[in-house]
Amino acid sequence: MQFDEVYTRYFSDVYRYLLRLSGSEDTAEELASETFFRALGAIDSFRGECSLYAWLCQIAKNCFYSYAKKNGRVDPLDDETAATLADPRPGVEAAAITADDAARARQVLHTLPEPYKEVFLWRVFAELPFDEIGALFGRTANWACVTFHRARKMIIEKTEESK
Repeated sequence: MQFDEVYTRYFSDVYRYLLRLSGSEDTAEELASETFFRALGAIDSFRGECSLYAWLCQIAKNCFYSYAKKNGRVDPLDDETAATLADPRPGVEAAAITADDAARARQVLHTLPEPYKEVFLWRVFAELPFDEIGALFGRTANWACVTFHRARKMIIEKTEESK
């Protein structure tokens, strides 16, 4: 697959992932461009241990963390904007979260320890299967599934406590 095909196929998915992380359309667009610029320079190092999409999301996440560290706090996306920009195919768990709980859940998500927070983000926002999430951490699909469900349980419990 040529790199322009990779860009065409995955740009909108990477953009939506970054939009969920950053809460800003401008930031997501800037970081998506940075992601593909970095990917172009590193495409020869892609070993195929995970899907190309997972690899791009890993680069995108690193771009976001670098951006957040450099620029400080990033504002979360408000529910109304998220609803208009969300992927029309709801994610596995994203479809189950009500609009009323979404803001509380986002706040709680950012308080989770690693790897729970990251596994939850990969599963819900990047919609990666458990085997690919496990591969990103050098673990099994079962580990990713258990970690995700523990993170989900923590979010539900802490969201209920904050009501």
